[in-house]
Amino acid sequence: MTCPQCGGSMDAAAYGHVTVRRCSDCAGVFLARADLGALIEAENDWHAHQSTNTATLPRITADMTEAPVARERSRAFVEALFKA
Repeated sequence: MTCPQCGGSMDAAAYGHVTVRRCSDCAGVFLARADLGALIEAENDWHAHQSTNTATLPRITADMTEAPVARERSRAFVEALFKA
């Protein structure tokens, strides 16, 4: 499939039950209308259950030589769609 915006090649990626096509040239994201609804539902579910994924803060002890490293967390379910 070719990109309707720039004519570049489209790469397909699966996110849950949804197939999303992304242009390798302009990074445009394209999906079917039904898939958009599924992504919206998945995003709402992700935010509704986000509090259960909250990590506890690490304990700082006297024998630590370095500060604990905080892992980077996603702010949204569909955030991976828009990362280059």
